[in-house]
Amino acid sequence: MGEHRQRYNEEFKKQTVQFIQEQTKTVADLAEELNIPKSTLHQWMSQYRELKYEPAASMDRVRELEAQLKEVNRLLQEKESKLSDVEEELAIVKKAVHIFSKPRN
Repeated sequence: MGEHRQRYNEEFKKQTVQFIQEQTKTVADLAEELNIPKSTLHQWMSQYRELKYEPAASMDRVRELEAQLKEVNRLLQEKESKLSDVEEELAIVKKAVHIFSKPRN
């Protein structure tokens, strides 16, 4: 007969993923220790992974932080460019107000 499939609740899965993220061992080693198939752990990781639980030395974490930094820098450059345009427009409007507010003779 077929093997009995073990069912795990959401909380167990989330805690297991958090445990995996906090460890320095490989997923394969932890799968063996926990007696859970490696593919199942990888599936849980893709579902429940939260980068805040990973050490900063993790290469995936470093890549994620680098990507976030690049995006923030891009947004900052965009905002600085818009601010510069708005400041230039304001200067033009001020000059126009000054010119058109002079009394005519």
